[in-house]
Formats: sequence, C-alpha cells, structure tokens
Amino acid sequence: MATGTPAADLRDLDQEALTARLRESKEELFNLRFQMATGQLTNNRRLRVVRHEIARIYTVMRERELGLATGPKTEGDAA
Repeated sequence: MATGTPAADLRDLDQEALTARLRESKEELFNLRFQMATGQLTNNRRLRVVRHEIARIYTVMRERELGLATGPKTEGDAA
C-alpha cells in the first residue's frame, strides 16, 4: 500500500530538510503527471499520496511560520 510520510515525522525535520523534501515531492509529482499523460503510469494511487505529502509539508511549514509548532530540538536547546 502506498502511504506518505506522517506529519509527525515531517515535524522532526529541520527547515532545510523540509524544503528539500518538498522539492523532491514536487519533482516526483511532475514525473507522475508526465507518466499519466503518456499512459505509462502503473500506480494511480501514488499521485494522490504525493499530493497529500506536499500538503503535509506545507502545513508543517505554515505551523512553524505562525509559531504553532517549532522545529526539531537541537543539542543547544534548553529542555
């Protein structure tokens, strides 16, 4: 079964890793759409999973922007 990354796992990533994951997901979505247009796509469900993963990434980024959530704890952070 094709499943995306849970939001909790995305919240553990720092901003650079989150941006990289977003870039990879958007590139994968582009490739899947291209395969769909040319009739080469074998797993239609993957399109939806990747779109939802992109939405999760944007949600985590927005939570951090609004101050509703913070990034991952680093060694220098006070507990």
